[in-house]
Amino acid sequence: MSRSAETDLDPTERVVEAFRAGEPVLVHDFDDREGETDLVYPAGAVTPAEVARMRNDAGGLVCVALPDDVAETLGLPFMDDVLDHPAAAAHDLAYDSRSSFSFTVNHRDSFTGITDRDRAMTISRLAPVAELARAGDYDADDFGGEFRAPGHVHLLRGAPNLLDDRQGHTELGLALADHATLPPAVVVCEMLDDETGAALSKADAREYAGRHDLAFVDGDRLLSDLS
Repeated sequence: MSRSAETDLDPTERVVEAFRAGEPVLVHDFDDREGETDLVYPAGAVTPAEVARMRNDAGGLVCVALPDDVAETLGLPFMDDVLDHPAAAAHDLAYDSRSSFSFTVNHRDSFTGITDRDRAMTISRLAPVAELARAGDYDADDFGGEFRAPGHVHLLRGAPNLLDDRQGHTELGLALADHATLPPAVVVCEMLDDETGAALSKADAREYAGRHDLAFVDGDRLLSDLS
């Protein structure tokens, strides 16, 4: 959906419609949280070219968020629940009470797992897998037959009640997928500033969105409209 065709829609409607069409959208979380803008995709729409966009234009970590019920069915824990190491003993995050990280995976048909083609294969396959798992037609053994860990795609596990429990990009992206009636698997990648190495400012993220004809929305707007 071109930006010229979106002028009659509010920011959330623009984002939902673009997301439903398989386009990446830009979501800024909250100024008093991470203060970051992520490129967010439906996992099933990710191609090698989109992995390249995340590498070159965003620069953050490429992750796939799955909802709590899907992660539970697939046997994907929060990593901080299973790591037995002093580094996992305390969570002193400045922006939240816990991390969403689960395993890292590669699709078994990939080679090294890190190339644009390999990561796109892993990411895009997670969309139908999440849908099958939610329907009860795919379990941890099936997952282990198709994916191997560790790998090069980071999996995130959403909070059980999504935005009622936590308001990170993980939950914002999954809520967006729900409202767009898409499979419950969402890619998030932080946008970084090439010059400073810090998070890309909201103003620069908006400018990027305008330059590339992409939808942009603030997390507080999504939280208000989707929760």
